Amino acid sequence: MRITFLRPNIGRLASGPYIDEGRMEPLTLGVLAAYTPPDVECVLYDDRMENIPFDEPTDLAAITVEIYNARRAYEIAAEYRRRGVPVVMGGFQPTLVPDECLQHADAIVTGDAETIWPEVVSDVRNAALKRRYDGQTDYPQPHAVMPRRDLYRGKGYLPVSLVQFGRGCRFACEFCAISTFFKRTQCVRPIRDVVEEIEKQDRRLIFFVDDNLVSDHARAKELLRALVPLKIRWVSQGSIDMTDDPELMDLIEASGCQGFVVGFESVQQAGVRAMRKACNLSKKTAGWDCYARQVEILRKHHLQTWAAFTLGHDTDTPESILDTLRFAEEHKFCFAAFNILMPYPSTPLYKRLAAEGRLLWGGKWWLHPEYRFNYAAFVPQNMTPEELTDVVFECRRRWNSMGSIFTRVWDFQTHLNSIYRLGTFLVYNRLYASETMTKHGMFFGKNAHSDLLQRGSS
Repeated sequence: MRITFLRPNIGRLASGPYIDEGRMEPLTLGVLAAYTPPDVECVLYDDRMENIPFDEPTDLAAITVEIYNARRAYEIAAEYRRRGVPVVMGGFQPTLVPDECLQHADAIVTGDAETIWPEVVSDVRNAALKRRYDGQTDYPQPHAVMPRRDLYRGKGYLPVSLVQFGRGCRFACEFCAISTFFKRTQCVRPIRDVVEEIEKQDRRLIFFVDDNLVSDHARAKELLRALVPLKIRWVSQGSIDMTDDPELMDLIEASGCQGFVVGFESVQQAGVRAMRKACNLSKKTAGWDCYARQVEILRKHHLQTWAAFTLGHDTDTPESILDTLRFAEEHKFCFAAFNILMPYPSTPLYKRLAAEGRLLWGGKWWLHPEYRFNYAAFVPQNMTPEELTDVVFECRRRWNSMGSIFTRVWDFQTHLNSIYRLGTFLVYNRLYASETMTKHGMFFGKNAHSDLLQRGSS
């Protein structure tokens, strides 16, 4: 028996195919392959950098589906089903909009797939595949199963190993698909399992792909204490309230952290309150200092911050969005993502905008053949959708210019703290600048004239 694991691309450029130069290992597929019985042959094809051999014999196509690659995933599924190969889909999209995915797959897996995956494989063997499997696990990668990293070889992924400690986040941000998927909970692996996985792989640079590594400060400290003797370098995603805990910050630095992706989202206090991002409203600062205290603590610990912003909230104006750019430049962040606020399906934001009649593209922007990546998908409160798209693009353009990169490098607490950090700043700023500007305006999917929107709406 053979299973083909597939990671779809987002789509295509107006000028032709798109190859993701900043691609990382598809950890989810490596984990699922490890839960596959040993007598089953596993192969992996990554649509972001290689052609998929649809005519190659296989017994099952297993596709991981995210919101942004859903259209392309459905195209891939159609190719396999046309050849009589059953298709199973898992990931965010099947969990958030299962009925839509069931129109394009023979089966879906919702939630965490590890414990249910052997049953899926068994059912395929016995020609008894069910339409839906609901996965659930107490923590990621139970029974200390290690990912099949051998499947990643030769695919040109960035030289960083992806590892997970936990999944989910305890906060309830209105726009966040993570909160919806995991129902505001976080579960974590036994620390000994995490340490063993790090020791068994070859790289010394680790990306903890947790949605919020520091969601639970006590558990995070236990992990960080275990990381100190490993002498690795690592990055992750974390909420800014980590700066309220001095012991946690000391452990973050001592354990080899290079930096965090931090969701600042907005530089307006009213905006932060409206989106219900409680972790951004520090109880240690009277009034609103626009993160000044928190950013200084991050710098004190030499962390190279990737600042993430969501732009287009009901409190935003074109000028406030440009203020966000000025805030990022003032603090000389290592990287910044200026993201248009997106109504992800099944989130509170999506439901509110739908009720208010403000969704564009028929409410299914991820399927619409004319929607383009990084364009507004709803009607903002204080500007037109076109104005929102244009002002956010202007932020990206100015941030990723050579002048901005040169100006931001002059921070001896962070980027100039060591040769390694300087190298990180220079190499990845150019890579991410190129990728950001290239991807802007991409079309979703590979086939411009397929009828996925009609099928997904039927």
